[in-house]
Amino acid sequence: MKLSVIDQSPALTGRSESESIRESLALARHAEDLGYHRFWVSEHHNIPAIVGSAPEVLMAAIAATTQRIRIGSAGVMLPHYSALKVAEQFRTLEALAPGRIDLGLGRAPGGDMRTAQALNPNAQSAADHFPQQVFDLHAWSQGGECASHRGVHAHPHGPFAPEMWILGSSDYGAQLAAHFGLPYAFAYFFTDGEGAEQAVALYRRLYKPSERHPKPEPTLCVWAFAADTEAEARRHALSRDRWRVDRQRGVFGALQSPEAVAAEGFSAADQLTLDVMHKRAFVGSAAKVGSQLRALADEFDLQELVVNTWSHDPAARCHSYALLAQEFGLNHLQTHATRTA
Repeated sequence: MKLSVIDQSPALTGRSESESIRESLALARHAEDLGYHRFWVSEHHNIPAIVGSAPEVLMAAIAATTQRIRIGSAGVMLPHYSALKVAEQFRTLEALAPGRIDLGLGRAPGGDMRTAQALNPNAQSAADHFPQQVFDLHAWSQGGECASHRGVHAHPHGPFAPEMWILGSSDYGAQLAAHFGLPYAFAYFFTDGEGAEQAVALYRRLYKPSERHPKPEPTLCVWAFAADTEAEARRHALSRDRWRVDRQRGVFGALQSPEAVAAEGFSAADQLTLDVMHKRAFVGSAAKVGSQLRALADEFDLQELVVNTWSHDPAARCHSYALLAQEFGLNHLQTHATRTA
């Protein structure tokens, strides 16, 4: 099974936000060395905890410092933008990293509606045009033209085209991906798995084969953390636990250290929230997390999982990915694929 990475450039207390962006670059190189298949970066706006706001820029930097790993957006929040401009950006990225670019698309604003209005004055109705935007973007990004814009092409032209994905956390994205014959990634870590089974089943049932993707290609984006011991993993996961509880109150601050979280503790009501979340969390030793991820992939009949990991300690986050790579034999798989290509 393939493992990939989705990174959100989380902000950390005691460190600058610019350091978080540079940590994403370092993590991408680390993921490539470990044998991960893809490295996706997210787009969020006006959220102090998640400072990855320009995936197309970050992808260009990652492309310049990697050679093999696929690089993608997870995703571009398309209603904010012109489909033609996004096609031009990603065809340029494809020229920089031929055959390695994923164009993941989302319909959500990636922030609050006030911020969405600042990005696009027509934000209130922009999402209604998402299906047409996807249709136009697909034509332009693959090197063609749109029926409604004859004679308009997205440059630069080249032998490769970005691989488009639809991202979502509801049935809407599943149906759209199925209609266009595109791969689909469900944000399991957004919903703690709620709705995943229905969305993936709907995607498979409604799927219309396309030339590039004759069969449905679903995946799940999950949050996982592995450490040398169960206790160590749980300790580092406290940072995300605190953030998730605070998010429900509308507080989106930077990720706190596990020591600070432990000192503050959680209320009884908070613990009830966490108990539900922990039932769908993948935290522990590499063997335990690996077993849980394999079981999830088997349950959904998946060939690939995309792993998101937050930690206040960047070294612990890198170590988590290294442990999972070893658990799944990623370097061995990559070496074998290279030799047989």
